[in-house]
Amino acid sequence: MTSLNGWIVYNGHVTSSKFMDLFFNLQDICASKGLNTKLVKHHELVPVIEKGKPILKGIYSEEKPDFIIYWDKDTALARHLEIMGFKVYNSALAIKNCDNKSLTYQILSEYEVPMPKTINAPLVYPSCKVTDYSFYDVVEQELGYPFVLKESYGSFGMQVYLIHNREEFLKKVDELQYVPHLYQEFIESSKGRDMRLYVVGDRVVASMLRSSDTDFRANAELGGEAFAYEPTEYQKELALRCAKILGVDFAGIDLLFGENDKAIVCEVNSNAHMKAIMKCTGINVAELIIDYIKNDLIKPKKKSIRHAISLDTKK
Repeated sequence: MTSLNGWIVYNGHVTSSKFMDLFFNLQDICASKGLNTKLVKHHELVPVIEKGKPILKGIYSEEKPDFIIYWDKDTALARHLEIMGFKVYNSALAIKNCDNKSLTYQILSEYEVPMPKTINAPLVYPSCKVTDYSFYDVVEQELGYPFVLKESYGSFGMQVYLIHNREEFLKKVDELQYVPHLYQEFIESSKGRDMRLYVVGDRVVASMLRSSDTDFRANAELGGEAFAYEPTEYQKELALRCAKILGVDFAGIDLLFGENDKAIVCEVNSNAHMKAIMKCTGINVAELIIDYIKNDLIKPKKKSIRHAISLDTKK
């Protein structure tokens, strides 16, 4: 078999070792699997539409990779690459579906996926200012206090806030009025704990329980602890269902413990980091992702069964 060549595309403005170690690790695993890859900064790819056709300019304009592992959230560039005919993991649509939390919940709601009661904040143009607070009165009535406020775009739990009273609420409304965000029911039974199930292809390959005694968020990056966890069949089924609906090849699915510990969806992370889950489970998720990609590339070509949003998964 001819050797396969690929790109690992990442945001070139990110220099943190936490991210760079991940990219180098993916490249090393690819090499161990016989896949040749280059680390490519997203701004080194100049997407141009010329004479009505998408092309690339810049230092990689003449290269034609067999696959692209896309570890960025610049979905416009990802879509440009797809239109050019490149195979991109995850797809532009899958990343978009997961990156925008408001969109994630809307898509999942089409399939009656269990999740906290959620209200999207209204759009406010930068040239305007909130003067009518009747919308926020309804939010209070629907959710009560405390409730969770989430920015639609954010990672590692950093843009998630617990709102305790009207004073805090209106202060955040004023602070974030031009930032897309949403309001969500606080699941008291899951305070300081959740679970992450990592899905690769059609399998849950690793799972961890996250717990915090000091924060309502359980993220390891915010001081939470992580432990290996054996999910129930229902929890695995729910995670796989979300992955299928949103069209991801791989993702970290975060579930909350609802009433009587019944799982409900918190978030879906299309490019979730793997260091914490590997540390507590010993499972190299990155290697399983590369195995999945390699197998997908070499298998006989047939019509894909994975199409974001358009799947009949309501059963």
